[in-house]
Amino acid sequence: MSEAVISGNAFVHGEAVGEIIASDVELSFWGGVDPFSGEVIDRHHPLSGQILTGKILVIPGGRGSCSGSGVILELLLTGKGPAAMVVEREDDILTLGVVIAEEVFGKSIPVVTLDPKDFRQVAAARYARVDGNRVVCGDHPEALRELPPAEEGPEANASPIELSEEDRAYLDGTHGKAAQVAMKVILRMARLQGADRLIDVTQAHIDGCVYTGHGSLKFAQQLRDWGGTVVVPTTLNSISVDHRRWRTQGMDPAFGEPASQLGDAYVDMGARPTFTCAPYLLDSAPGKGEQIVWAESNAVVYANSVLGARTMKYPDFLDICIALTGRAPLAGCHIESNRRAALQINLPKLKDLDDAFYPLLGYHLGLVSTNRIPVITGLEQASPSQDDLKAFGAAFATTSSAPMFHILGVTPEAATLEDATGGQSIPTIDIRMEGLLRSWRELDSASDQSVDLVSLGNPHFSFSECEKLATLCRGRTKHEDVTIVVTCGRATHDKAREAGILSELEHFGVQFVTDTCWCMIIEPVIPPTAETIMTNSGKYAHYGPGLTGRRFHFGSLSACVETACTGVASENLPLWLREG
Repeated sequence: MSEAVISGNAFVHGEAVGEIIASDVELSFWGGVDPFSGEVIDRHHPLSGQILTGKILVIPGGRGSCSGSGVILELLLTGKGPAAMVVEREDDILTLGVVIAEEVFGKSIPVVTLDPKDFRQVAAARYARVDGNRVVCGDHPEALRELPPAEEGPEANASPIELSEEDRAYLDGTHGKAAQVAMKVILRMARLQGADRLIDVTQAHIDGCVYTGHGSLKFAQQLRDWGGTVVVPTTLNSISVDHRRWRTQGMDPAFGEPASQLGDAYVDMGARPTFTCAPYLLDSAPGKGEQIVWAESNAVVYANSVLGARTMKYPDFLDICIALTGRAPLAGCHIESNRRAALQINLPKLKDLDDAFYPLLGYHLGLVSTNRIPVITGLEQASPSQDDLKAFGAAFATTSSAPMFHILGVTPEAATLEDATGGQSIPTIDIRMEGLLRSWRELDSASDQSVDLVSLGNPHFSFSECEKLATLCRGRTKHEDVTIVVTCGRATHDKAREAGILSELEHFGVQFVTDTCWCMIIEPVIPPTAETIMTNSGKYAHYGPGLTGRRFHFGSLSACVETACTGVASENLPLWLREG
């Protein structure tokens, strides 16, 4: 093809020339890209195995974990990142990692948004040059370098933002260096999001305490050393180690110490050491209509969808910036009209459902929805539990970039279809059983039926799940060659101990790990000899193969306990999937 010159919106300006690496599938950097090598490790993604370093990355946008911004920061600080990113829609998580690298560490790459037609043209080319708002693509890199540089264009979405006196005080440094930098970052992201003013938030949940490398630690320690202190009640997500026990668990200090220090830095800034990826299980969970700033993808989706609170899918690092100021952009799901369904998904008639149905459905509907908020029909009589909705939301947030979902007759903003859609006509998709079966095969992907490790608690186990597990294990004997590990928050762990459930499960052979979660757990908590893992988590069944290099089986909690006792995963599909 001859060279094509395309104009877009550059949220981060810069210049780069390189080979294009492109996909029409969104990519989660956390769990999808190795921050130390630049390899795509999401084994379900079309780019799996490819190296992003020095390439012009062309993807529709991000999906999955809020920690993707931390991975991008680490890639840029280690020189392993792409040379530029070209996307089809504005993306907070992808962009924020670059913004932090630029504002705090003086490193940057261009980030440009194109309209869909231009995006497809660039994705089909071999090479591209990014220069400000302009993207030039073609088959010969030498020709691209010879083109004259682009003229400086206006910053994308640079509409004025109304600032209060207190906002200006943060911006001019009245409240210290940390709060000043935080406000600068907030305003840059507010422009990307199209916000015209900021709002007060009542609480924050920080996902940036996940250790993605030295950059994430250096960022948090810098804010702390600049005097950063949170101004709203703030909880902390799972960190990358069990803060109290990582040494006795045999973790390498080269990883355990900085991961623990990262958690300490956020506690030093006034956050509570809750260390859970399920803050909706805490007593501090927000109510319907409450304006909050939560990161951690499953927590965001649950807060918006199930609790009816209002938060955007905040990327790591923006969460602490807002906690330091108490101010967030008025955009996204903070606004009523942006919470409405854009897609209706109709389920087939199903019966005899078990708890494996909900993570599978969330995983599959996330793939179907992509970046659209869905309203799901067909579960009006199913009465999914809090744990079912937790499992559904976590898997949905893994494969979709949408910040919430509606389930007709179940979630608080979907009493009727008109409530969920605002009375607007929206596209409709009918789900077929063969699609669900295909997604099951993606999650239950191991060919060997023998299992070495049973992984439970992604997201963190609730107290009711601990009770259910105890009931399933009662009177049974664990296979001596199978390890079974549950992750949960400290509050749940304490409650289970007081109820006597902890000792009962430990007698069966269950090991409990607090403070961290499966997407961060490495050897030796994962036994080095373990080759195959079984889980009831759609989220971990997706990320696990790339994160651990192990094979995975997926099934219900009951199936996981059966496997823990026999050492073998059943080849039988659940009854509801067979009957469909």
